[in-house]
Amino acid sequence: MTLWFVFALMTVAAIFAVLWPLGRGGRDQNQGSEVTVYKDQLAEIEHDLAAGLIARPEAEAARVEISRRLLAADSSESALAPTSNLKWRRGAAVLALVGLPLVAAAIYVPLGSPALHDFPLAQREPARPGMAQSLENLVAQVQQHLEKNPTDGRGWNVLAPVLERLGRFDEAVRAYRNSITYNGESAERRSDLGEVIAAAAGGVVTADAKAEFERAHALNADDPKANYFLGLAAEQDGRKDEAANIWRALLAKAPADAPWRPLVQTSLARVGGGGTMPALSDETIAASKEMNDGDRNAMIRGMVERLATRLKQNGDDVDGWLRLVRAYLVMGDRDKALGASTDARQAVANNAERLRQLNEGLKTLGLDG
Repeated sequence: MTLWFVFALMTVAAIFAVLWPLGRGGRDQNQGSEVTVYKDQLAEIEHDLAAGLIARPEAEAARVEISRRLLAADSSESALAPTSNLKWRRGAAVLALVGLPLVAAAIYVPLGSPALHDFPLAQREPARPGMAQSLENLVAQVQQHLEKNPTDGRGWNVLAPVLERLGRFDEAVRAYRNSITYNGESAERRSDLGEVIAAAAGGVVTADAKAEFERAHALNADDPKANYFLGLAAEQDGRKDEAANIWRALLAKAPADAPWRPLVQTSLARVGGGGTMPALSDETIAASKEMNDGDRNAMIRGMVERLATRLKQNGDDVDGWLRLVRAYLVMGDRDKALGASTDARQAVANNAERLRQLNEGLKTLGLDG
């Protein structure tokens, strides 16, 4: 209320300063006019004549000229003198002083919010995405809402990723669990829950986190997050070959522009699986049949050549050899498939287990010997 009173006083003061001249009487018309200037010049001539600074004939001539100009100026100013009535001007000033605030109030009442209560500073602060303080304020507001409406699944769904972003992983785990409870189960929600459980454990895929990823995989075998973390769990358990197989299969089905491809490729390279190796599958090669001959052949042979080059450098990859042989067979190049199978046996000849796996795989592909 005090603030409004101060604003009112300031408004009145501003209006008063502007309208005050309207209520005053007309100023002396002689002040600052030509008539005054000429009168001063006549007095100056008399002063110079008395002091002997000017001769009398010159003084007389100057006095005549200035007097002539004085008469002309006095006649002109009389014709142009304002004729406004002082009472009218004062009435206009009073009307403006009283009317302007009334008009402002009449406009504000229907358009403004005079009954709106004050808000604390924290509530009036505009939200700025990316700023931790603003996110904390939003989280506090959503949490207050969820305390009163604990079954609001949409609220938990909004709150969970924000808590994860703020690093409040334990709270995020609870929010994700409530989201699943009130929104229903989905592969995406299970994967998100597993991810935040792993984040709370410092990046380790714990048994609880792995269980969530397995549930997500059961709901959607192609869920990229679930597959990636299942591969990570295998790597952390020392099963690098299994991790590599999971990640290769993930890349084989991944769109070319998938934003997580670099992460999976880096992880695959980390376990010795050749992060830049093309993951060939029957589906990939079958899809190439929709292309024209030139494009299809260029794509397939480029992928096969990169795979063959990698296997020459790292011949211990049994799965890679089997994919290469299968690719040649699908392309109809049985001679190269036989040659690749021979090279594969030579590469893993010193490892009985890998040689056994290779022979079983080749038998499945129809290449017994």
